[in-house]
Amino acid sequence: MGQSASVWLVIVLACLAANLPFLSQRLFALLPLRTGKNLALRLAELLVMYFVVGGVALLLEKRLGQIAPQGWEFYAVTGTLFITLAFPGFVWRYLLKHRN
Repeated sequence: MGQSASVWLVIVLACLAANLPFLSQRLFALLPLRTGKNLALRLAELLVMYFVVGGVALLLEKRLGQIAPQGWEFYAVTGTLFITLAFPGFVWRYLLKHRN
């Protein structure tokens, strides 16, 4: 897989992973819960998904060559980007009216 394909894979994976906690009532879209998920559980799931996507990106970067060193600025930017990517799922879950 080339560098361009790896970048697009990480971007698409980040978009899907950021919205997954808000689109599914199951934990990580796999495990059913007896009660519904609250906002705190969704944010914790979002944090775990951030690290999963970061791990995949790290593996792809290592496969392509040397890993570039990152400081706190890198994590601040990628964290806010991940939260921004989660906005459509948040709007769908909490701001739109759903018929029961």
